Amino acid sequence: MRVGITGSHGLIGTALAEALEARGDAVVRFVRPESPSTSGAMIRWRPERDEIDEADLASVGGLDAVVHLAGAGIADKRWSAARRNEILESRTSSTALLARALPQMSHPPRVVASGSAIGIYGSRGDEILTEDSPPGRDFLADVCRQWEDAAQPLESAGILVPRLRTGIVMSARGGALKKQLPLFRAGLGGRLGSGHQWTSPISLRDQVRAILFLLESDLTGPVNLTSPEPVTNRDFTARLAAAVHRPGRATVPPFALRLALGSDLTNDALLASQRVLPSRLLDAGFVFDDATLDAVLASALAA
Repeated sequence: MRVGITGSHGLIGTALAEALEARGDAVVRFVRPESPSTSGAMIRWRPERDEIDEADLASVGGLDAVVHLAGAGIADKRWSAARRNEILESRTSSTALLARALPQMSHPPRVVASGSAIGIYGSRGDEILTEDSPPGRDFLADVCRQWEDAAQPLESAGILVPRLRTGIVMSARGGALKKQLPLFRAGLGGRLGSGHQWTSPISLRDQVRAILFLLESDLTGPVNLTSPEPVTNRDFTARLAAAVHRPGRATVPPFALRLALGSDLTNDALLASQRVLPSRLLDAGFVFDDATLDAVLASALAA
C-alpha cells in the first residue's frame, strides 16, 4: 500500500511509519514546507492557511490510505484562550483541508483513518463507555466532536473513515508515560488526587497494530483504541511502581495540579474519569498483543 501520514514525526506517526516501511509499504508524509528535509515522498501543506501543494499531490498521484494524526498537544501547555483555539483549529482545519483535497486526487484513498480521542466522552465516573456512548459536554469533548465532524465530507465522497478515538498511548519513547517515568524510577511516583478516576491505556504496539488493522478493514465511524482493561489511576500507579521496582505511595493533590497547569486542563484531562472499552475492534476480530495493564506496561518499558 501507499499510505499518507499527517503528524508523521509524532510518537504514533513515527512508530506507524516504521511499521509500514518494515512490511514493504510506501509512506508519503504530509509536512510543512519549513520542516527539516524529509526523505522519501512528501506532500507539503500549511493547514492553518488552508494550503496544500497541488504539484506534490499530482506527483504522488494517488494513495491507498491516509492516517491523519496531526494536532497540537493537549497537555503541553496551560489552556489560555489562544491555546484552546490552537488545539481546536489544528485539528479541524487540517481535517477539513484533507476532506477537500483527497477526493480530488487521481487515485483517492479507500480509507482515511482520522484522528480523534476518548476525550469525546468527557469525564463519566464509573460508567462503562463504548462507541455507542454519547459525547460529553466539556472542552475536549467539543473539540473531538468537531474534529470528527470535519471528516464527514470524506464519507460523503465514498471513502471509509474510521475515527481513531485514541486512549492513553503507553510508551517510554513519548507521551504521558515518558513524563511519568523519571518520578516513578526515583520512587516519587504517586496517584493523582483520589486515584478513583478511570484511565484507558493502550500500548504503542497495539495502537499501531490497530491502525494497520483498520486500514485493511471495512470499519467506518468511531473506533475506540484502548486496551480491553481500563484501570483506576490508583491501580495504574501501583502497577507502574511495581514494574519499575519502586514504591509509588505519593499523592499529587488536585490543587497542586490546578496551580501548575490550570483548572480546566486538570479537570478535563488529568483528572477525567474515562472507563472505555474497544468494543468495535473486538467485535471485528482484532486481537490485542497487550490486553492487560501489566502487558501494556511491559511492552512500553521494553521499547
